[in-house]
Amino acid sequence: MIQRFVATTAVAVVLTGAVAACGASSSTGAGKVAAASCSKKGIQRLLYTKGMLTVATDTPAYPPWFVNNTPSNGKGYESAVAYAVAAKLGFPRSKVVWVHEPFNSVYAPGPKAFDFDINEVSYTPQRAQAVTFSTSYYAVQQAIIALKGSPIVTRHSPAQLKTYLYGDQINTTGLAYINQDIQPTQQPKVFNTLNLAVAALEVHRVDALIVDTPDAQYMAASQIPHGILVAQFPAVGEHYGLVFAKGNPLVTCVNKALATLRSDGTLLALQKRYLDIYARFPVIKP
Repeated sequence: MIQRFVATTAVAVVLTGAVAACGASSSTGAGKVAAASCSKKGIQRLLYTKGMLTVATDTPAYPPWFVNNTPSNGKGYESAVAYAVAAKLGFPRSKVVWVHEPFNSVYAPGPKAFDFDINEVSYTPQRAQAVTFSTSYYAVQQAIIALKGSPIVTRHSPAQLKTYLYGDQINTTGLAYINQDIQPTQQPKVFNTLNLAVAALEVHRVDALIVDTPDAQYMAASQIPHGILVAQFPAVGEHYGLVFAKGNPLVTCVNKALATLRSDGTLLALQKRYLDIYARFPVIKP
């Protein structure tokens, strides 16, 4: 995503091939680690805390990525993925420690107080200048969230989409999609948080928001009275990656773990378990 509001309950259509394709291109090329050194013993020198795998995410942690705001319970897509990666690295759940890291600071330059962060952080070349990303663990699309009865709900041809006033959080992929792909005639309103953007939508200061499909559905289903997910846009290669301190060689071992989880069907199974029911929204062109 690119910034978050509340977790979500909707999801872009995810196919095994799409996930694999994203995975092939999302790493930033951190330092290599010999295959033998990816054992639990071999990676100890790379860990934030020896003997433990420290995983970060933001708080609150919302569904379907997490359940009951408890990342450590293994429920929700991101919690389950984190534990699946940990298991491939040789760490039982008792050796996984969860810490809080605000979304905006995850991809900021500098040292990190975790081994990796899992928090719907979309890979972008700009972010990859400051941190290292794993390969993809989820491919995502952008979607329109609006209020029921708004003109955009029924009138969203490419030409019509350009006529609306959009709002979004600063530095998000949704805002980038508005400017680069929709290219509206009105300058979108930019807010410091997505909560503020949502508030603007609720009082009709903006016509619509563009956010990750899962977030849009969660907002429509649980957060915004009279909210509706209008449609989602075609995939543009956006995907979520685990975030590491810049150049952390641990990413090589984690990428191996993710590759195994893709090839053995674990990621797809987890997507179907936690996300598949939200993969039924129409796709429109900007």
